[in-house]
Amino acid sequence: MIYTDTRDSSVKTTFKNAVLSGMNKETGGLYIPVSFPKLDQDFLNKNPEPSFREVAFQMAKPYVDGEIPDEDLMAIIQDAYNFNPKVVPLDKNSYVLELFHGPTCAFKDFGARFMARVMSYFNKDEGSNLHILVATSGDTGSAVGSAFHNVPGIDVTILYPEGKISHIQEKQLSTFTGNVRALKVKGTFDDCQKLVKTAFTDEELRAKLRLSSANSINISRLLPQAFYYMYSSLVVKNRSALDTKIENPDVVMVVPSGNFGNLTSGLIAKEMGAPIAGFVAATNSNRTIPDWIATGDYNARPSVETFANAMDVGAPSNYERIKAMYTLDQVREMFGSYWTDNEGIKDGIKKCNEKTGYIIDPHGAIGYQAWEAIKNEGFPASADYEKPGVTANKPAWASSVENKTAVGVILETANPAKFGNVVCDAIGREPPVPQRLIDIMNLPDQAVSMENDYEQFKAWLLANL
Repeated sequence: MIYTDTRDSSVKTTFKNAVLSGMNKETGGLYIPVSFPKLDQDFLNKNPEPSFREVAFQMAKPYVDGEIPDEDLMAIIQDAYNFNPKVVPLDKNSYVLELFHGPTCAFKDFGARFMARVMSYFNKDEGSNLHILVATSGDTGSAVGSAFHNVPGIDVTILYPEGKISHIQEKQLSTFTGNVRALKVKGTFDDCQKLVKTAFTDEELRAKLRLSSANSINISRLLPQAFYYMYSSLVVKNRSALDTKIENPDVVMVVPSGNFGNLTSGLIAKEMGAPIAGFVAATNSNRTIPDWIATGDYNARPSVETFANAMDVGAPSNYERIKAMYTLDQVREMFGSYWTDNEGIKDGIKKCNEKTGYIIDPHGAIGYQAWEAIKNEGFPASADYEKPGVTANKPAWASSVENKTAVGVILETANPAKFGNVVCDAIGREPPVPQRLIDIMNLPDQAVSMENDYEQFKAWLLANL
């Protein structure tokens, strides 16, 4: 497979180079495949559907063709995924896709663990360490740190905004030792991301250190997240008639979205033949993409702090990939969009629990609110995009919602225990806490405090890596 660049389509490179370099240092662009091969229809039409690992192997094969032999690829997948996504019926036309059953209780385990093993595979014959820089607004850093901890030949530096993530999230980041280090930056996620992006375009720094990224800038984080879209859409297609009494439904993926890497992964799955009719981009008050869909104008802005902090992104980097893959009209055909504020987040947690008994986290609650609004009220002919709600954009699949032949799959991206205070405020009790989260709470903090200053960051990197 050949990879190109979102800012220069004449660029052609390998999967290995795209993975190890993270982004194109010459242009600042992000790598994308030049094509998205379709999976075989016989494979897609199996009933019961293939296992998650079978789906992962078949989807990954064309993207690593000629660079990772099948036997090694299967070993990578088997080692990465000792857990599965789970599809849970919620009501008569809705499912929750639970993506928090990995080691750090967040969906980013799916991408990070695959990426770590691929990077280790490609780096094994190199003479120097590969240095991973990653900015996180919550869950990315812990997933990356866990995936790379004690991996030979790779160092990881995690930047997170001090005081702007939950206590459990911070403990997951600040307690790493050895080859994984955390920096708590006095600023926002966007400030952290800017520090990382500036480092990647700093020729002096890159002459001294081999740098790569591990958030959804990196294509090896993005591609494996497509696995669970394919898998869950096949599961829902096969069981919908029994669960929801809807034959051959239009499957709509409702995606809590911040940096838009997760939703971009869904687009890759759709391109490869997943039976997905479309998507709902569900965001918090950082509504850059819904505003773009509503108005046609993309305006990055400073991020706003919300209860759904992993989505507190005002300048989503994967907008570049979406824009490189589709026109705005094509996006509007595929996407519904929705945003809500903190009150809407708490209301979503409360309503979901009252109506279904399910305890949902703040990010999933935004998806729940979006799907409830769309399936009950449809798409408005006009709406004030500056107010919370569904954007006045009617995607191609809107009629199937109106005709009650669509089902929504709401991505539950993190265990609600990671946001216990918000959940407790909404439903009056704490969610159950998995043992793997309890275990980290008494570990000592190791994070280094840092100003939002690139020269200070650069000096720290040169002194410590």
